[in-house]
Amino acid sequence: MTYATGRLWEEVAYVAYYLHWSFESILDLEHPVRRRVIDELGRIHRQLAEDD
Repeated sequence: MTYATGRLWEEVAYVAYYLHWSFESILDLEHPVRRRVIDELGRIHRQLAEDD
């Protein structure tokens, strides 16, 4: 399975923005793990926005 380059950059930027992880650290994650991190970050972000 190939992965769209644009989508990969979006994922890397999202994780880097919220967690300040290095580019290499994010790319080292297996795709399912990276997607789980992104999903959890989104969930936390939405929850915090609702609490405001």
